[in-house]
Amino acid sequence: MKPDFENKKNFFNLNNNNAIQTFNLTKKFGNRTAVNSINLAIQRGEIFALLGPNGAGKTTTIKMLCCLLKPTAGEAVIMGYDIEKEQLSVKQIINISPQETAVARNLTIMENLLLMGGVYGINKHETKTKAQELIELFGLSSRTKELAKKLSGGMQRRLNLAMALITNPQVLFLDEPTLGLDPQARKAVWIQIEKLKGNTTIFLTTHYLEEADALADHIAIIHQGKIVAQGSPAFLKESYSGKQTMMIKASGITDKIINTLKEKYPDVRKSDNQIIIQAKDLDFESIVDLMRGEGAKIKWLSMKEPSLDDVFLKLTAEEKN
Repeated sequence: MKPDFENKKNFFNLNNNNAIQTFNLTKKFGNRTAVNSINLAIQRGEIFALLGPNGAGKTTTIKMLCCLLKPTAGEAVIMGYDIEKEQLSVKQIINISPQETAVARNLTIMENLLLMGGVYGINKHETKTKAQELIELFGLSSRTKELAKKLSGGMQRRLNLAMALITNPQVLFLDEPTLGLDPQARKAVWIQIEKLKGNTTIFLTTHYLEEADALADHIAIIHQGKIVAQGSPAFLKESYSGKQTMMIKASGITDKIINTLKEKYPDVRKSDNQIIIQAKDLDFESIVDLMRGEGAKIKWLSMKEPSLDDVFLKLTAEEKN
C-alpha cells in the first residue's frame, strides 16, 4: 500500500510494522534547505538505502533521525518514538556507525567492545557475552587479542560495526560503511550486514550503487534535499531505466540486418563492425538468429541489464536541468 503522504494521521497509523516514519521532515540552515519535506516509511527488519550525490542531504537526514540535529519542520518517529519529544527513548534503541572508522587503535578487539559497552552502561558480564557473539558473527575470532591498529581496513570496519551493535540496537544507521575499502574487503562487510537482516532495521547510505543494489530491500534517492524516487531496486530499475543494452561485434553486418532490427527495436546503432541495441525487452536468440541467417559472423556479444547507476544518473541529471 502506498503511504498517504497528504494526511499525517493516516500516514503515521498506516503500518505498525514500520520502524522509521518521517512526514515532511525538513532542515534549513539559514536560507539553504538541506532536507526538503521528505517522507519515508521503513519497515522493521529491512535494509533501507538512502542514495544521493554529495551534499544531497543524506547525512543531515541521519543526524535528525539520531536526535543530533533539530528539524526545522516536519515530524519523524522511530519504533513509535518521536525524535523531538522522546529523544531519550530514541537514543536507547538506535546506534550509528559513522563514515570514519572509530576504533581505539591501541586496544584489542575485545577491549574495544568492552569499552563501548561500558560507555553505554551495560553490565560487564552481559557486554562480554555479547562481545564474544559479535566477534564470532563478524569473523574476528582469530584476531581477538590483537591491537586494532594491526587490523586491515576491512577488519577495522567490521569491528566498527560490531561496536555499534554492542547495545543491541533495534535500528542501526550505517553512514558509508565501506568507504575506502577494496572490493574484497567491501564484500566481506556486505556479508556481515546481510546477517543482521530481519533482526535489526538498517538505514544505509552509500556511494557504491552496487552495494545498495545487493543489500537493500528498498531505496530512496535524494537530490538537492528532495526525495526524487523510492522503491525496491527492481522497481527503480524498471521504472526509471528499464532498458537492456546488447552489444554485438560481427563481420558481414549489412543494411538489411540493421533495417530489420530497427523495425522491432528503434534504438539500433552501428559503429564499425559493432551493433548496439537498446530496448526494454531484447529477444537475444532472435537477434542472433537473424544476423546469422543473413550471413553475419558474430565474434563476440554482451548483454547489460539496467542498473542503479543508470537510474541514479538519469534522476540526478534531470533534477539539475
